[in-house]
Amino acid sequence: MAEYIESLQRLAEQFGRLEGVGKKNAMKMAFSVLDMADEEAQEFARAILEAKEKIHLCPICQNITDKDICPICSDYQRDRTTVCVVSDPRIVLSMEKVREYKGLYHVLHGVISPMNGITPDKLKIKELLSRIADGEIDEVIVATNPTVEGEATAMYIARLLKPLDIKVTRLAYGVPMGSDLEYADEVTLFRAIEGRRDF
Repeated sequence: MAEYIESLQRLAEQFGRLEGVGKKNAMKMAFSVLDMADEEAQEFARAILEAKEKIHLCPICQNITDKDICPICSDYQRDRTTVCVVSDPRIVLSMEKVREYKGLYHVLHGVISPMNGITPDKLKIKELLSRIADGEIDEVIVATNPTVEGEATAMYIARLLKPLDIKVTRLAYGVPMGSDLEYADEVTLFRAIEGRRDF
């Protein structure tokens, strides 16, 4: 019967566009919205629109924020000589849970993947280079996932930075090959940061 209700189908289709949400779960979510009181549904819709309206990229590190400059970049207690390069804002959240890394971040918003049409110019590498040109950064920790694309991206960045006399390190492999840093536990991430190695 659900497939005959056009507005319900449309709602399920929208949920189905979310990463990792299959058809069944999308329909479950659509029914969950129907079960909400009107006020709850309006609040839910407002939260989506507000997030889209207020969240943007930090002009310094390219992480997501709802401030002019993100809280990490504007925290002058942090080590401003070290930058950890990650592929995705979600990895910043995971790294921050460890509470051991005290430097800054730079978010690439992807990894080099020619098969998927992602070339270096589509990532936030230019912005990283202009930060390094300011002269405050001594070490760049490349923390891309240990996958073929993550490794290719790490090697590309290392090659770009070597002539600039910047120390470039890579997370140690407490993180298994092919895994996703976003889902690594805190102890594994801590060991990976502590045991980082030079390129």
